[in-house]
Amino acid sequence: MMENNREIDFLRRVMEHVANGDTFDETLSSTIDFAVSLVNCDECISYRRKGKDLIPWIWKDSGNASEERSRLAIGDGYVTALAEYRQPIAISPDACGRFKVKRFGGWSRYPGETFVSIPLLALSKLVGAINLKHRQPRPYSFCEFKILRSIGLLLGAEIGISQLRDGNYDLTLQLETLVERGKGILQRELGLSEQEAYLVLERQSLQENRPTKEDCASDRFGRRIETGFPASGMNTA
Repeated sequence: MMENNREIDFLRRVMEHVANGDTFDETLSSTIDFAVSLVNCDECISYRRKGKDLIPWIWKDSGNASEERSRLAIGDGYVTALAEYRQPIAISPDACGRFKVKRFGGWSRYPGETFVSIPLLALSKLVGAINLKHRQPRPYSFCEFKILRSIGLLLGAEIGISQLRDGNYDLTLQLETLVERGKGILQRELGLSEQEAYLVLERQSLQENRPTKEDCASDRFGRRIETGFPASGMNTA
């Protein structure tokens, strides 16, 4: 019952962050604190995907950190298993010094695990990870496993949403730049004032039932500059 209450508490915290419009870093930082308190780990480090690598993002440790905070390649080592299994995994070195990856059914009940990695997933795609490390082995319950899995799904979705926001913001900046460029071309080539140039763009866009920014982004805008705008587009009075 106590573990179920902790899972509900975690879900409530994340939902509050989303509802309040907190940044992803604020949500992640709060989740890191929750994860550390949940499993009492000595180190907790989060990664966020950038290209083909996972780069260190936010971490917390007890002051004696042992994990090297370097980027992790998506196609190497246990990260490959994270992307394939899409669920928390336990990791331990084998006799040859390589990583041995275990799904929850194979996790040690006694004495427990020292290294657990949680995938952050957006539309089943690996967009980040959270690594939990213990100096002494610790057993994990199935309820704790479910909470960690929920953390991966919720934070992964948050990353996906933030990427969409960033993409829309970048697109808006690009379109605004194109409008300014279009006005500059009209001012330079046709001798118009800034206001006259904007009115030309706006009226031409209305004629073609296209937003001004979209019209400036089209190939036809450049051709119209070369051939001259129609008279209706030049009437700025």
